[in-house]
Amino acid sequence: MKKIKKKPCFGLIIGTRGFFNADLARLGRRDLIDLMKEIDCDHVILPESDTPTGSIETTEDAAKVAKLFAERRESIDGIIVCLPNFGDELGIVNAIRGARLDVPVLVQACDDDNDKVGVNQRRDAFCGKISVCNNLYQYGIPFTDTAYHTCKLKSREFKSDVIRFARLCRVVNGLSGARIGAIGARPAAFQTMRYSEKLLQASGITVVTVDMSEILGRTAGLSNNSPEVKDKVDEIFAYGNIPPHIPGENVIKQARFSIAVGEWIENNGIDAAAFQCWTSIQENYGCAACITMSMLGDKLLPCACEVDVCGVVSMYAITLATRGPSALLDWNNNFGENRDMCVCTHCSNYPKDFFRSPVEISNLDVLGGTLGPDRCFGAVKGKVAAGPFTFFRISTDDTAGVIKGYVGDGAFTDDAYGMDGGIAVCRIEGLQSLMKMICRNGFEHHVGMGRDHVADIIAEAAENYMGWDIYKHG
Repeated sequence: MKKIKKKPCFGLIIGTRGFFNADLARLGRRDLIDLMKEIDCDHVILPESDTPTGSIETTEDAAKVAKLFAERRESIDGIIVCLPNFGDELGIVNAIRGARLDVPVLVQACDDDNDKVGVNQRRDAFCGKISVCNNLYQYGIPFTDTAYHTCKLKSREFKSDVIRFARLCRVVNGLSGARIGAIGARPAAFQTMRYSEKLLQASGITVVTVDMSEILGRTAGLSNNSPEVKDKVDEIFAYGNIPPHIPGENVIKQARFSIAVGEWIENNGIDAAAFQCWTSIQENYGCAACITMSMLGDKLLPCACEVDVCGVVSMYAITLATRGPSALLDWNNNFGENRDMCVCTHCSNYPKDFFRSPVEISNLDVLGGTLGPDRCFGAVKGKVAAGPFTFFRISTDDTAGVIKGYVGDGAFTDDAYGMDGGIAVCRIEGLQSLMKMICRNGFEHHVGMGRDHVADIIAEAAENYMGWDIYKHG
């Protein structure tokens, strides 16, 4: 939650070059700081008096910036390089390299005005940006470009660039240090949920495991009459409609399970979690895990079914990008003969806000018919409201030694579909080619989705900064 809600903070670098007008750099510094205030972002910048021009040009200037940024490494989420004139590529690249922050970098260059290209007015940042990017490439420093090669600092386009960059930084930094909970063993029948902890760890993602027996053991120490259990029962009743035929003791079981899980997550600094949701918990404890996962997801701690660790990493990336709840869905049904539509479902554990409509909390339908409904309370049911979404899925390809994935945008529709559980009717342009790609490359049947269009942000974060092999659909 802290990573998702954190106010962005950028390290700012203003470049200049001796035989260009330094006043342009001074003005650019002022305009960039004003933009940080306008969009409510914190910033770290070298005091103007620390260099002859108030900007970065020499290796000595670069060392000062590097020292300042290194001292503030815990605060800085990304670096913004601004070129109000041609700039000095060596000063800039050495400042970034010396700071060793390993955060995203945005490179901006200012427009020239056609009527201001005299010796004392011209910027030549159009050219200088190419030199800066060339050096970043040489040094192996990944960077992000603005929408236009050059733009004005006070333009609507650059403001959008910075807002997008803040989302990108949140995804990259959140994934790079993520702690993912794996609660219980994956269902034996689902070899699709196998994954490589070592490949994830190479990207900075740590998997923290716990046996389901430890969680269930903790529930035994919670009194049904304790204030915390009563409060959790009230929270569950307030979360959705519970049909009157559901026994009260089943809701209490669910409350105790939620408390035990929440304690473990808090004690272990977990950012997202994948659950063993069937059939051990139903057979050995007597409830479903769905409502627990749903309520955590609604608080921006994504939770995935069937110990799908790679699935919940995908969900976490979406939540970081959107600052909203995400869900894990099955690619489940065709939608008649409309080949750009399908139905995605789960039992379900979707966060309430993901539905954006009233939900029912009752028994699992499929497992309830097999194990008995009294053991299966906790499913969160409803129809996902219409609107835009992004889908994202990663997978650890152990044979190739890579993390791969796919991402794209689509839309939920209002079309009716007579199925129980959590139902999402989806429209994706070119769906058939996407399905062929998924099958051909051995991806799993689960996919993460979030209610916004952020596919381009996630694609750049995953490919450019995380180094994953990503297919961007459409």
